[in-house]
Amino acid sequence: MASLNQRVLVSASLVLILFLAGTAVTLEQAFHDSSKKALQDRMLGKLYLLMGEAEVNESGLFQMPAEVPGLIEFEQLNSGIYAYVSDQSDRVIWESKSSLSIELPIPKHLAEGDEVFEPIMLAHVPHFLYSYGVAWETESGGHYPFTFHVIFDSTSFEEQIDRYRSDLWGLFAVMAIVLLLTQMMVLRWGLKPMRQVSAELNAIEAGLQDKIQGDYPIELKRLTDNINSFVYRERKHQQRYRNALADLAHSLKTPLTIAKGAISTEHDSQTLIDTVGEQLDRMNNIVHYQLQRASTAGVSSRMSYLELRPIIERLIHTIERAHLEKHPNVSYVISPDIRLRMDEGDLMELLGNLIDNAYKWCHRAITIKAKQESNHTIISIENDGPGIQPEEVDKILERGVRADQSIPGHGIGLAIVRDIVQAYDGTLSIQSNGDTGVSFIIKLK
Repeated sequence: MASLNQRVLVSASLVLILFLAGTAVTLEQAFHDSSKKALQDRMLGKLYLLMGEAEVNESGLFQMPAEVPGLIEFEQLNSGIYAYVSDQSDRVIWESKSSLSIELPIPKHLAEGDEVFEPIMLAHVPHFLYSYGVAWETESGGHYPFTFHVIFDSTSFEEQIDRYRSDLWGLFAVMAIVLLLTQMMVLRWGLKPMRQVSAELNAIEAGLQDKIQGDYPIELKRLTDNINSFVYRERKHQQRYRNALADLAHSLKTPLTIAKGAISTEHDSQTLIDTVGEQLDRMNNIVHYQLQRASTAGVSSRMSYLELRPIIERLIHTIERAHLEKHPNVSYVISPDIRLRMDEGDLMELLGNLIDNAYKWCHRAITIKAKQESNHTIISIENDGPGIQPEEVDKILERGVRADQSIPGHGIGLAIVRDIVQAYDGTLSIQSNGDTGVSFIIKLK
């Protein structure tokens, strides 16, 4: 089933139907057992009345009065209630007048105090038989065992059970319909926020709104927030691509113009080669920067946490090979439990540019520190090379600076660092006394 509403409705309906059916079966069985027990008690009462009226003389002769008060049913033919008494030889020694029209079942002798209650069939009609074993003691010490039997026609009992079953299942059918309708209404009301989310997503796809705006229950709040975050990141990503393409087109105009002019005016072949080569390198750097800027991932709920220290150690080991002419003293103070939720490529690009920049400009020392403050991670990369003047710091951190406008020495690499930090809602600051030493400080969530 494609619909969540249908899945929940069908599942809940099956559970409800099974519950009601189980309850109905249990109640029906309880009523059946209760009615059967009541009938058994009634038959036992008849047996006690018979035993109370019976007499046994000294010779063991069983006698029963012609009429028994309170047992008028035993005097009427086809009354549906029958009685008879058998001795220890399973011989019928007395039977009620009502039983003269039926063929009595073969009696079974029971020991004193034993009783049997069971269903039987007489003339293809269901009945219940209750047998009870007794023993008469006479004054002369005689001991005479007998078994009393009472038979009830169970037709009325079965009809009572059928009526109860019909009424019970009819009532439960009505209850099931009412509960199912109520359940449908409750589910429709309960799943209304999901339908609203779907409607808002359709509106976002159609360009009618920018994000999910409804006030949703706390169970959906995280989902809607994540969707809004995803939509925001995707639009921001698309905007970065559009901006990068626009900046790329604008940035390539200058080197293309210079190269074209050199081809038209320069007569010295070596100078022409140098000029064109220089502009090609410049265009290559511009393209590289704009691609890096456009592909910056930004924070995502799908990203895993990365351990910071191993990445920095790996970068230092790689970058020092590119600067074999320098042997700075590289020290770092980084707690091994510091982890960042970032795309690994972004983190490598961010730290790689800053560490490479430190190698380029340092004299003797590079210091890398990282610490955790509240919900932020602060990373500082410091070198003892030439300082940066305050007015240059402002230009470096200015938003919208394009690749061909970057300050020499900190150009494309630092611009990429700036864009990556901004993509992760972090901050980048530069500290320098203007003469010696520069410290790049990154603050990330």
